[in-house]
Amino acid sequence: KIQQWVVCSLPNDQLSIENGIIIDRARRWPLMIDPQRQANKYIKNMGKDTETGIDVCKLSEKNFLRTLELGIQFGKWILLENIGINLDPALEP
Repeated sequence: KIQQWVVCSLPNDQLSIENGIIIDRARRWPLMIDPQRQANKYIKNMGKDTETGIDVCKLSEKNFLRTLELGIQFGKWILLENIGINLDPALEP
């Protein structure tokens, strides 16, 4: 499985592998702080390989809630980029 992650652009260092395992085994969605955009690229590549695909959106887009809603409804991966410090109240569980 780790080899597949490396093919999908996960860096092949110990910390990245450990983070990949955490993401893979997490019961809830991960929050990634990614100034170098390595995790972003990795998640996009992994999402392309899924049956339902991946949608990428930003909170500043006017249709992000609709994208999120459809993603949940159809089991699609959703990558929210550039979240910032404060979350939109609609994202609170």
